[in-house]
Amino acid sequence: MYRNIIKRLLDFLLSFLGLLILSPILLVVMISLAVANNGKPFFFQSRPGLYGRIFKIIKFKTMTDKRDEKGDLLPDSLRLTKIGSFVRKTSLDEIPQLINVLKGDMSLIGPRPLLVQYLKLYNDFQNRRHEVRPGITGWAQVNGRNAISWDQKFNYDVWYVENLAFRLDVKIFFLTIKKVFVREGISAQGQATIEAFEGNKNE
Repeated sequence: MYRNIIKRLLDFLLSFLGLLILSPILLVVMISLAVANNGKPFFFQSRPGLYGRIFKIIKFKTMTDKRDEKGDLLPDSLRLTKIGSFVRKTSLDEIPQLINVLKGDMSLIGPRPLLVQYLKLYNDFQNRRHEVRPGITGWAQVNGRNAISWDQKFNYDVWYVENLAFRLDVKIFFLTIKKVFVREGISAQGQATIEAFEGNKNE
């Protein structure tokens, strides 16, 4: 009942309310990032959702599109703007995803939607993360976020799928608020964001 009906209803109501309350902050961040990113405050990217269906995720754009002499994008650490770094550390870059939640692409709580190119790299266990809608925050995010290994991340994601419940979602919600203030696990050690997933090398 909760997984199939109540969770979706709560997602819609809370994301709508969240957008209304946070609209002044959204406006300020949008203007600041538009200045820093040549008029482009938003970042759109294809991500796999429920059952692996592809959708366009909406985030605030925290990095520029600067490229080297060959036309390749510079490393993340060189493209991350000062305002972008602040927005990322405070998790404000995630707020536009409330629109994805309203549309039904995402849930407030669930495994984070990763890159489309990772789909072919998952084993059967890891692919179970797509049995629920991806979330703005999730069990892996409150247990290390980008500072944990990929194996740990997938274990947390699948554990969430198997144990999804209202009480667990409430726990993740309040732990997320704590993590935002503490600013833990924003990036992997030695990385501006997180290192890419390269598949299961031991299989």
